[in-house]
Amino acid sequence: MWRIWRLFDPVRTMVAQGVFLFALAAMIHLILLSTNKFNWLDGPKMAPAKTAQIVPAATPAAKS
Repeated sequence: MWRIWRLFDPVRTMVAQGVFLFALAAMIHLILLSTNKFNWLDGPKMAPAKTAQIVPAATPAAKS
């Protein structure tokens, strides 16, 4: 393991890993915020209410 650290600078490697992990975490959170189910800031968006169609009541046939 010590030979790997002779090839790479430990400080630069850990800074690069930290930047990568922060960017990955930010990307995952933004993806989740864009979904309907996992948006914890706005809550789930409700579907628009469907309007009820008025159907005329059946009238009994006139007897002759």
